[in-house]
Amino acid sequence: MLLRAQVLEDMTDAWKREEVKNWFSSSNRLDQWVDLEQFPEAYLVMEVPQQTLVFEGERLWFFSKSDTFLVRQVKDLRQEFGKDSIQLTYFKKRLGSVRPMLQKTVKAQNLELSSEGEAQNESSSSQVFSRQEVRDFFLIAFLIALFLMAGYRQVYPYIFFSILSPRGLVTDEDFSESGSLQKFFSLDILLFVFLVNILTSLGAVMGLIFFQQDFLLEWGINSSDRLLGFWIVGAVALLLLTILKFIGIRITATLFDLTRLEFPHFFYLLRLIVWSNLLFILVGFVYLMNAYYELEIFLSLSYEVFFWMYLLGIGFLFLTMMNRLSFKKYHLFTYLCIAELVPFLILVKGIMVFGQY
Repeated sequence: MLLRAQVLEDMTDAWKREEVKNWFSSSNRLDQWVDLEQFPEAYLVMEVPQQTLVFEGERLWFFSKSDTFLVRQVKDLRQEFGKDSIQLTYFKKRLGSVRPMLQKTVKAQNLELSSEGEAQNESSSSQVFSRQEVRDFFLIAFLIALFLMAGYRQVYPYIFFSILSPRGLVTDEDFSESGSLQKFFSLDILLFVFLVNILTSLGAVMGLIFFQQDFLLEWGINSSDRLLGFWIVGAVALLLLTILKFIGIRITATLFDLTRLEFPHFFYLLRLIVWSNLLFILVGFVYLMNAYYELEIFLSLSYEVFFWMYLLGIGFLFLTMMNRLSFKKYHLFTYLCIAELVPFLILVKGIMVFGQY
């Protein structure tokens, strides 16, 4: 990175430092007001350390994965934010005594940006949703989900506790003739699957808020109330995909002569998804209320953890079915690859491509 230009205003030493503590750790926060009225034709040069969240006021601006410089013309920033001055906030663990460079410079012929810096500049877009909007959406959706789950518990207590029982993740009782749920296309089961997809949709929408806001804007979703509508639509779409998945499992089980085992197979992994979603929402709630600046990092990490948990769940399912059935291991492995592993990896690959778009 090479920056050589006449400096009009050096604000590097004007950072105000604050240590922000939460339940899990402590982080460093740097704040500074930047005047956008003076030197409108100048360029604001921001040095951003790696793994740093950059906020403009209450709004997340961008996340810097690596050390980089962001160069923007002052008048462009004034037009983008619609303000005469902005409050910049850097949030990062262990910033130490570092004071990142922040200057207004005159455009010079020998001002050069590395390709990494240019990519960071182009990909850094203004975030739409403020912290309060995200919190409003999450809390309302969370309360609706809790209300629906409480109502379902009162109407269908047996199914509620049998599916939610964590013992089913480490035992093979679901694979017994008496323990299997044999009526997937009944109202009680479909309602429970819909509740699970409501929780899954909440996690997916949170990911879109922090990683793919352009996608939400293309669909006209720019407020918390529209997020709620999109969340419900997403839950219905996931329900349809779940039904298709079960039909695919049933067809595969029929081809491998494993009829009546598609039910315990499906509900074993459904139980894993339920507990993963509950854990995600509870921990996400803590971050949302106490460590909003680190929520994006938590979301990225939680998706990776879920990926490995699901693969581990498929492995446990293989061991359980292998011990329970007098079936060749090769055929059982092939069955799980066709019914679970290959579709899951295709879905993950699609999500990764969408995340990079």
